[in-house]
Amino acid sequence: MDNWLLIVSVVGLLLLSALFSGSETALTAASRARITHMARQGDARALILKSLLDMPERLIGAILLGNNLVNILASALTTALFIELFGQTGVVWATFIMTALVLVFGEVLPKTYAILNPERVALKVAPLMRWVVRIFAPVVMVVEALVRQVLKLLGANVERAHNVLSFREELRGAIEMHREQQKKTSRDLFMLDGVLDLQDLTVGDVMVHRTRMKSIDISRKPSEILDYVLRHGYTRYPVWEENPDNIIGVLHARDLLSALAGAKGDINQIDIRSLLLPAWFVPEHTPLQEQLAAFLRRKMHFAIVVDEYGEVQGLVTLEDIMEEIVGDIADEHDRALQHVQQEGEAFIVDGSMPVRDLNRIYGWNLPEDKATTIAGLIIHEAQTIPEVGQTYTFHGFRFEILARERHRITRIRMQPQNLSSQGGRRKTGSESHSSAESAS
Repeated sequence: MDNWLLIVSVVGLLLLSALFSGSETALTAASRARITHMARQGDARALILKSLLDMPERLIGAILLGNNLVNILASALTTALFIELFGQTGVVWATFIMTALVLVFGEVLPKTYAILNPERVALKVAPLMRWVVRIFAPVVMVVEALVRQVLKLLGANVERAHNVLSFREELRGAIEMHREQQKKTSRDLFMLDGVLDLQDLTVGDVMVHRTRMKSIDISRKPSEILDYVLRHGYTRYPVWEENPDNIIGVLHARDLLSALAGAKGDINQIDIRSLLLPAWFVPEHTPLQEQLAAFLRRKMHFAIVVDEYGEVQGLVTLEDIMEEIVGDIADEHDRALQHVQQEGEAFIVDGSMPVRDLNRIYGWNLPEDKATTIAGLIIHEAQTIPEVGQTYTFHGFRFEILARERHRITRIRMQPQNLSSQGGRRKTGSESHSSAESAS
């Protein structure tokens, strides 16, 4: 009868071992974001689980303490039983049998089930684990203090211990994991990438460069200014006097049309200078996240970008920043601009196309720290301004210059060298330069 009592006790202890092992795996693998969301919705078990996850050291310490207690006790009882049945050789039999039982039923089986259903298991065991933490709290606190002292003696700085990964890095890793699982870039992942990248980008990365900026000379006749505004179809225009760097204000198309209506269609009666709004100047190195907050705070949508010497470099709008998150925003008045056209495996790309946009749209890995636009990247790698017809091979692509206006590359044909090259095979600078050739 006593032997049967020992066997039942060992079985019960193995079940407890499985409970502790499975709970440890489930509690550490459960999604904190999902648990927090459930807790905010009022789920009682989720509230308990969240409170446990807020004290990870004490929780893991209590679980490990309980697991070791039941495993050691189960081994001791089994050894006593086998010694009684087989004598001193029972120690060997008890060792092998308990190792197998604990490994299979106390570790691998419960942990495998828990890792496949982490939230479900964690929510079920949370109420019980709360009592385990309360019961073992005094012992765990002593163990924690002892561990900290030993770590200090070994030179580890436990006071400044923190998570190696930042919040943004964890989100970035999760996005990349989902992108690999989906085998393609969804719009949701595209937008999440854009939000995270705001902190790494500056106004200069997204601005409309001065060479493409539509501005107005205040010395023009009012009729010419009206024609210019109607022809280009934008809402706001920088207005300059004497030279394009001397921006004296911003003309809003709505104000011009309102003034035209007030003058009963006589454009020559309108004083353009009186319609100008104050120009807002921002440095080109302003972080994009700060500029977005400034736009919202000042309730403005338009700013002039200047360099460290005060020279005008371009302009940036709220729409430019939003497009970094959601992609191109077009309305019924926007002209259709085809920046990229695919011809078989080749891509005909506008030279002003940002490298970052190409990477995000097609999943490429072209370097974004060398230049903002694809034309700039080619010039950086070639170390010269290429002529029409020249071709270059670098970063897994063959680039052919199709069109150029003065010193600006306007159209490029990009041909991936192989299927894997679209992931962005990078070459050294010498390899890139040596592969330049002139097309006959």
